[in-house]
Amino acid sequence: MRDLRVGVIGIPGKWSTEVLADAIEEKTGFRLVLDMSDIRADLTKVELWAGDHNLSQLDGLIVKKISQEYSPNTLDRIELLRLAEKKGVRVFSRAETIIRMIDRLGCTVTLRNGDIPMPATTVTESTSEALSTVKNYGAAVFKPLYSTKARGMCLIEANQSEIEIIKAIEDFKATNPMMYIQQKVDLPGRDFGMVYLGGKYYGSYARVAQGDAWNTTINSGGKYALHKPPQSTIDLATKAQALFGMDFTTVDVADTPDGPIVFEVSAFGGFKGAKEGIGFDAATAYADYVLKELAQ
Repeated sequence: MRDLRVGVIGIPGKWSTEVLADAIEEKTGFRLVLDMSDIRADLTKVELWAGDHNLSQLDGLIVKKISQEYSPNTLDRIELLRLAEKKGVRVFSRAETIIRMIDRLGCTVTLRNGDIPMPATTVTESTSEALSTVKNYGAAVFKPLYSTKARGMCLIEANQSEIEIIKAIEDFKATNPMMYIQQKVDLPGRDFGMVYLGGKYYGSYARVAQGDAWNTTINSGGKYALHKPPQSTIDLATKAQALFGMDFTTVDVADTPDGPIVFEVSAFGGFKGAKEGIGFDAATAYADYVLKELAQ
């Protein structure tokens, strides 16, 4: 293991990136934290460079975070990782897999094609269709195609005047031409993150809403807590994550009167929720998994 050289792609200084790099360094003696904004791609030689480090000569790369916020530019960054894969570098998780998950629409289509129950969802570029959708849903969450932790999302409710609804739709559409609209689900103040490593289930944590926040994200004040779902919910989440084949991921799930539903399968998965909610050291477990895979 001490001879393996594994880089961590993430946000330098951020907790989840650094604890993963710490775990890799402890086991291999090698430490390299990479920000994709510093990467140079030589397409002629099919090489990736970060300063003096030729990433094409590493044994592996773990993608903990590809950018601080998601955007179409994020897809370009992931595409560059395919150069490293071409040179035989193992990327965790595979670049092609991550690409399918960064775009919320791509992730949703995969889940629906896999018959995974989700909230009622409409995608349209038409303001009039969006208006009809809000009226039909009663309350609708408009979600950017590229975002994390509820950034850029807005709740539009049908109990407003039509003029107010159209104004809210047009404001969202100004920066999100393709509108992803999901019916607001009445949750019991919490939803769940279900943790998977190598396709194996390791536990679930709840995100518990605080105050009158309409979502449970930590950005909105939500807190982590241990959650023990029934086997039927575990089976559903296991089926959902298997559609993508991620090395490490979390599946966002909520309970409803009609049974559990899946919101999304994460492109990277959350270490903090696993640590604070379950007591699971995802960084160390992920490092062990990666090194075992590379040693085979």
